[in-house]
Amino acid sequence: MANFETVEVNTDILICGGGMAACGAAVEAAHWAKKHNLKVTLVDKAAMDRSGAVAMGLSAINQYVDVNTGANTIKDYVEYVRNDLMGITREDLVANIARHVDSSVHLFEKWGLPIWKDADGKYVHEGRWQLMINGESYKIIVAEAAKNALGDENIYERVFITEPLIDDAGHCVGAVGFSIRENKFYVFKAKAVIATMGGAVHVFKPRSSGEGLGRSWYPPFNSGASAYFTIKAGAEMTCQEVRFIPVRFKDAYGPVGAWFLLFKARATNALGEVYMQTRRPELEKWKPYGMVKPVPANLRNWLMMLDVMEGKGPIYMRTDEALQKISDAVPDEKERKKKLKELESEAWEDFLDMTISQAILWAATNTFPEKAPSEIAACEPYFIGSHSGASGAWVSGPEDIAPKEYCWGPPNMTTVEGLFTAGDGSGASSHKFSSGSHAEGRIAGKGAVRWAVEHPGGNGGVPAATIEELKERILRPIDIFKKHAGETTDADINPNYIRPKQYMFRLQKLMDEYAGGVSTNFMTSEPLMVKGLELLDFLKEDAEKLAAEDLHELLRCWENVHRTWQAEAHIRTMMFREETRWPGYYFRSDKPEMKEDWKVFANCKYDRKTGDWEMMKRDIIPTY
Repeated sequence: MANFETVEVNTDILICGGGMAACGAAVEAAHWAKKHNLKVTLVDKAAMDRSGAVAMGLSAINQYVDVNTGANTIKDYVEYVRNDLMGITREDLVANIARHVDSSVHLFEKWGLPIWKDADGKYVHEGRWQLMINGESYKIIVAEAAKNALGDENIYERVFITEPLIDDAGHCVGAVGFSIRENKFYVFKAKAVIATMGGAVHVFKPRSSGEGLGRSWYPPFNSGASAYFTIKAGAEMTCQEVRFIPVRFKDAYGPVGAWFLLFKARATNALGEVYMQTRRPELEKWKPYGMVKPVPANLRNWLMMLDVMEGKGPIYMRTDEALQKISDAVPDEKERKKKLKELESEAWEDFLDMTISQAILWAATNTFPEKAPSEIAACEPYFIGSHSGASGAWVSGPEDIAPKEYCWGPPNMTTVEGLFTAGDGSGASSHKFSSGSHAEGRIAGKGAVRWAVEHPGGNGGVPAATIEELKERILRPIDIFKKHAGETTDADINPNYIRPKQYMFRLQKLMDEYAGGVSTNFMTSEPLMVKGLELLDFLKEDAEKLAAEDLHELLRCWENVHRTWQAEAHIRTMMFREETRWPGYYFRSDKPEMKEDWKVFANCKYDRKTGDWEMMKRDIIPTY
């Protein structure tokens, strides 16, 4: 076994991850832990300042309910989320986040985040639920507050969590992982664990290739660690079939929200047709959700995809038309030119705040948004519980809102005692975005402290022999490479192992072709998925022979293992749900219609002892 020092860290509450949900959990848990003399520890794969989906910045806060002014109600937001997810949502969880999210936003502003305001001092809305911000330092500001709450001595950065620690009674009592900078194997022991390690990208083959291989809409370093951690712990999972496919500016994945909501731009096909109008009869097939406003995101995707499949592409965002229309509304010619310059600046800033590569692509292709339209396209699938997707763990709801069937412990505890999650890790409660993920992290943080207080003796321990077995297994790729690398003239080609990049290519090709990726226009069927699971079994066998030349490759090996478990949960749940409910995210050619008897949650659970998967339906119980 590779020569790694074992470092043991004992704490009360362990937060795994460093993104928005983790930062929310840190601030809230630290507050309540101090009252009970408890210790809170955070471990992050990266560095908190630039960790998570907000790492590169953000141009808008996408969830602000604005309850205090009476502009909206919690019920309004629940209805919006329910409609956008075609009826499949945990209303209790959505409401719980919605009633706390405004306070998180106010904290951001208190900590120094610049939120746009008009001449009257009111927030500038991008849309009904969105606020415009100068967000290039958004994550740094939020992370600073979390670090101040915890103290540097309780933060472990550049440590990759690989496995949960589960005692004989099935309680989560910690986690193990390794440093990606030093030869150290970490064992974290805790009374409560919060898994907030993000969603997953690069499970499917990306549209980008060659030098753009790592380019994606969702951060490429998010590899499904939350899903893997909760699945392996034995937690019940939900909505694993609900992947998210955003439409973004083509090739650099620039955001479209500001163009649609702030600039009121139209999207057209190559013939100049507005597909949202010409394809409107298609929405009748997806009643009642096809008739609501706004039209659900997946159905907007679907209408665009139908045009593309008919050969009416490329699809364009009419940036030129939108900017000109706004400036033309200014009567004075001098002021009109000034207004156009302001709009141009805002258009570029939208990218510079959060997707710099899109600004670079515009510059490289001599694109002037005020003069010509730009291509948009559907991205590859992503697995997230925070945006318009809904995949994640099945968690306990708030006692004052949740039906008894949805409540078995402190809010946001999974079905594994002592294990909590939030943000991209919790399912069936989408449209929390960055601010809602932070608010949900706070909810989970408070719940975890409550659990630790109510269980002062902790749960059972994990035998030293089990931890040694985990250490050997986790570090095995380094030993495999050292043993066999010299047996071939090219270290990448060896009959005794597989390198992580080649493994990732195989996984992405499999998912793309059999589970409804870009190359199949996001379509799949039971025969395709059955074959996909067969090939996935072969891939899982080869996962035991992953090899790592150094710590960076060891990280890549385990990222791919995490992605593989997310992939399997996805295929199994798509097969289990015998309908097409989210055309535009995926379409089952063998089950092409939405069915009323499948208006249920499709859940799954992995049995840690037998290795079997259990698939189950859970009723949707309205709470609003």
